[in-house]
Amino acid sequence: MTVATFDPVSSVSLTASAQKYFASKLVKQPGKLIRLSTKESGCTGFAYVLDIVDAALPEDTVLAFGEINLAVASQSVGMLQGTEIDLVREGVNEVVKFKNPNVVAECGCGESFSVS
Repeated sequence: MTVATFDPVSSVSLTASAQKYFASKLVKQPGKLIRLSTKESGCTGFAYVLDIVDAALPEDTVLAFGEINLAVASQSVGMLQGTEIDLVREGVNEVVKFKNPNVVAECGCGESFSVS
């Protein structure tokens, strides 16, 4: 695991509402963390993957947001630089949204994306 300090412009960030949401998911799971990665998926290329894990992988980069630790998969760091993770309300639902400045195209359903 690599613990790094990133330039705020290029790192992944969590909004206050996303931090609160993830904290609520981890409250009964002490010692666990959120892992962000990407996988090949959908018609456009990639999909975001969020998992609750026991530990970061040795090659992951771990970012701390208060009591929330976010492990970013090494193979995804380049396409996620500058991404803001937010929790937004859409009608009666709350949805995790990714504001990724590297995205050049998204599929119509919003499930996959491509980067330049």
